[in-house]
Amino acid sequence: MGNVRQTMEAVYAPLSGRVLSLAEVPDPTFSKKMMGDGVAIEPTAGEVVAPFDGKVMHVFPTKHAIGIQSKNGTEMLIHIGLETVHLEGEGFQTHVQQGDNVKKGDLLLTVDLAFVKEKAASIISPIIVTNSEKAALFQKNAGQETIAGESIIMEIESVGTTHATEAKPTASHNSMPYSEEANGIVAALGGEDNIRAATHCVTRLRFALADESKINQDALDNMHLVKGSFSANGQFQVVIGQGTVDKVYAAMIAETGISEATKDDVKAVTAKKQNPLQRGIKVLADIFIPILPAIVTAGLLMGINNVLANPGIFYEKQSFIDVHQNWAGLADMINIIANTAFTFLPALIGWSAVKRFGGNPLLGVVLGLILVHPDLLNAWAYGDALEKGEIPTWNLFGLEIDKIGYQGQVLPVLFASWILAKLEIFLKKHVMDALQLLIVAPVALLVTGFLTFIIIGPLTFTIGNWITDGLVAVFDHYAVLGGLIYGAIYGPLVITGMHHTFLAVDLQLIGSTGSTFLWPILALSNIAQGSAAVAIMFATRNEKLKGLSLTSWISAWLGITEPAMFGVNLRFKYPFVAAIIGSAIAGAWITMQHVKASSVGVGGVPGILSIVPGGWTAFLTGMAIVIIVPFAITLLLSLRRKQDL
Repeated sequence: MGNVRQTMEAVYAPLSGRVLSLAEVPDPTFSKKMMGDGVAIEPTAGEVVAPFDGKVMHVFPTKHAIGIQSKNGTEMLIHIGLETVHLEGEGFQTHVQQGDNVKKGDLLLTVDLAFVKEKAASIISPIIVTNSEKAALFQKNAGQETIAGESIIMEIESVGTTHATEAKPTASHNSMPYSEEANGIVAALGGEDNIRAATHCVTRLRFALADESKINQDALDNMHLVKGSFSANGQFQVVIGQGTVDKVYAAMIAETGISEATKDDVKAVTAKKQNPLQRGIKVLADIFIPILPAIVTAGLLMGINNVLANPGIFYEKQSFIDVHQNWAGLADMINIIANTAFTFLPALIGWSAVKRFGGNPLLGVVLGLILVHPDLLNAWAYGDALEKGEIPTWNLFGLEIDKIGYQGQVLPVLFASWILAKLEIFLKKHVMDALQLLIVAPVALLVTGFLTFIIIGPLTFTIGNWITDGLVAVFDHYAVLGGLIYGAIYGPLVITGMHHTFLAVDLQLIGSTGSTFLWPILALSNIAQGSAAVAIMFATRNEKLKGLSLTSWISAWLGITEPAMFGVNLRFKYPFVAAIIGSAIAGAWITMQHVKASSVGVGGVPGILSIVPGGWTAFLTGMAIVIIVPFAITLLLSLRRKQDL
């Protein structure tokens, strides 16, 4: 076995890019540290290099992940992107084989980042120390920019051996390794009859289940081999770990009546399980999540501009730039940068929507830009032009068509993008290859443009205004009730994924009225989830739970609630209920005070920058409510239920 020794080891960046904390990774397998501790890198270059001197332990067939072990015994998983296993190796090229000895900085893998960014869920790449439980000191450098092979991203004081040994599977009376564990997992999932399809990736088993209510969660949690489990996008996922998951899967296939399936098989089964509402919500999520960073960034910058340009913040009746004229140019430049994403919002939505519907995303960008062409009447000036009877029109052979743009509108570009994508797909099937460049895109854009200006635009513009007017009327006449209900249901909506639909509503409200009264409640709901999680940190004696609660609290207050909700609050249930109570009370308060946001920003403590300055005091009071109420309720109940912690 060799002599045990303690070693301080530097881990160098395997990728160039920006270092993120695991809490920022939008995948609970990594954000909850089910595989182990570590960091993530958002790469800017496609070369993956060895982070230390060591040996390549695993090169996965799909090439998207590599396992490597240092000479000191540190075991590391380098996982390129999220949900990249379904690419089946496309976009990746390996330069090493399992068993190769490597030096720090040696090239392991090259990645076509543009391709992976387009096809995968994210290019964020977790760098996980899979035996991090052996680390006496684990220092991480999140937030820095790295150069592959040169920048230190972690320092580990690990307990290693002079001869690293591979963990042996649990002994079993069954013929295959891990047969007992595989049978136990199947039993905990409700038996073979409850499993409609099963596959695996680098770290986890993925199941399409007939009925998730049959899962014995306690049994799963008590299995030493299972590092965590959760349900997402219709799949139930059981985290096992690299190098072991494929053996468990093989044993499961051999020992049970479950047949082997591909990732696409499981996705097809889970898609059939979803009702039309769930499928619609998933479509909206697929469209809006990719453009969310641009929208949030724009909202944050608009918040900075609000601070500089609005009166009543630094001076009673004047703004900061009214008093300090030399700052006016800077504020105006910030405003231009911030407003761009909202001014050309249809282009962003067009890109993402056409891509989601299977068309060329660049045509989606062009479609979106057509809808905000400067020769069209600006949508924000439509009301005044209508009152004055000065709406410009096209005369198409006697048919009068309003010549208006759709700045800030969501529905017109969504429906037009669907038409464009389906028309493009149809034309590609029926036009010979030699003529596609001359026919497909011009015809698709021309037909979609005509349909949008003649039918789709006016109809959806009217529907959008009905939605806006209806919501405004409800919150004008029943402000307390509306805020109370939305504050109470937002947390549960996150669990179902339905919260993504309200991003479209927020954008529609901002486009039509210049502000939204829904988004401030979202920001307070996120803070409430973090407050409940941090109360668990004070109540528990479990060091692992303390660490998870602390990181979850910080990420929730910065707008990322999944670690707090799924890792802590829903696990014990009453913290989640406490967070709902706090956000409901705060929601009622801020809507009663007519608090509004001028943009969609960071949905947590920094969210105050997006609030219209006249509502800052009321919003700060709401923040106090969602900090104190969930914390106090959770802490009091935790003290009465210490046996649960």
